[in-house]
Amino acid sequence: MSEVAVIAYGAGNVASVQFALERLGVSVRLTDDPAVVADAERVILPGVGAAGYATARLAELGLIEPLRAFPRPLLGVCLGQQLLFERSEEGDGVQMLGFIPGVVRRLTPEGGLPVPHMGWSSLARDRDDPLLEGVTDGAYAYFVHGFVCPDGPATLARADYGGAVPAVVRSANRWGCQFHPERSAEAGAIILKNFLGLPC
Repeated sequence: MSEVAVIAYGAGNVASVQFALERLGVSVRLTDDPAVVADAERVILPGVGAAGYATARLAELGLIEPLRAFPRPLLGVCLGQQLLFERSEEGDGVQMLGFIPGVVRRLTPEGGLPVPHMGWSSLARDRDDPLLEGVTDGAYAYFVHGFVCPDGPATLARADYGGAVPAVVRSANRWGCQFHPERSAEAGAIILKNFLGLPC
């Protein structure tokens, strides 16, 4: 059975991630222990809320360096994707994990669309990647976010919400989903299976 460590650091809805993984037959370990994270087969970094609080909690728990040194597959979900970038403009500015260059900015969609972006949006694949194997172009995913990552070479797929929203990103062994794969029906289940190395 595949096993994954889900970081439970008080800045993410870990229960929905845990239940989605368990439905796939995966052994889930909820943890805030740096040693457990360092030794895990795979790590999921969830996140909701404020980047400043999330990064402060990761630092307080001694998780920043284990995450930066982690050599196996790592998936950031929602705020967890944003934390993969260098910096957020939230508040007075927040330094984050720095795996991907660029600044996460407040979402300002054209056309008067409401913020946060909350609900189902379709994905447009930019390039092939094992994480997206079997996900059809135009598949829908469930988003809840008020900040948006920069669109650049790391982008694997986008949504359109009054402008481009990088929906899936990658840097080496680290992926991010701006949406919630655990709430994104078939497309989300496929992405989680791909991340876990399970057959779809």
